[in-house]
Amino acid sequence: MVPAAVRRMKLTGYATPEGTRRYRDRLVAAGAAHERHFREGLGGLTLSTIGLGTYLGKHDGATDALYLAAVKQATQAGCNVIDSAINYRCQRSERTIGQALAELFQNGACRRDEVLIATKGGFIPYDGAPPRDGYAYVQKTFITPGLFSPSDVVADCHCMTPTYLRHQIDTSLANLGLACLDVYYLHNPEIQLEQVTRDEFMKRMRAAFEALEAA
Repeated sequence: MVPAAVRRMKLTGYATPEGTRRYRDRLVAAGAAHERHFREGLGGLTLSTIGLGTYLGKHDGATDALYLAAVKQATQAGCNVIDSAINYRCQRSERTIGQALAELFQNGACRRDEVLIATKGGFIPYDGAPPRDGYAYVQKTFITPGLFSPSDVVADCHCMTPTYLRHQIDTSLANLGLACLDVYYLHNPEIQLEQVTRDEFMKRMRAAFEALEAA
């Protein structure tokens, strides 16, 4: 188990061509994966042809333990692509990935530059478990601090204001224990079209991407 002080640290670095090639070569040499299991893609990164997703499951400790084991097993079996989103299992998926990565990096099973970590923002996340009063939670956590206004929210669950997205990136970095995300997705922005015009949607998209490019 990684000490709490270590888990709170943000690990520097990011996936690199050199690191991901090193990962492939080590796993292939050990017989844990076949060379054809990897592809060199954009930016020269050598990535596994499958990734580990973390969407489904209950928001409880038992599921956390299963995900913790899955991340460790996957990375040691040739999977160096891990995907999540801040809203998955009320932030617990990101936090469990962060714990698994901290343990893997500490014991030398893999390095930060060998794995690609992707996450997403847009859907409004709960914190650990659904609250009794979702509206009160959103008001206290997001609206009162000024991260967005009620008119910015679509379908009672989705927002992509620049201030909100910057907050979500910072929260995801803290959850994962990382200083840098390799990939950050704007999560299902098309849901905004359920309630806003296409012109308004395009304005929101432009503002969101300007914020993301500056992050």
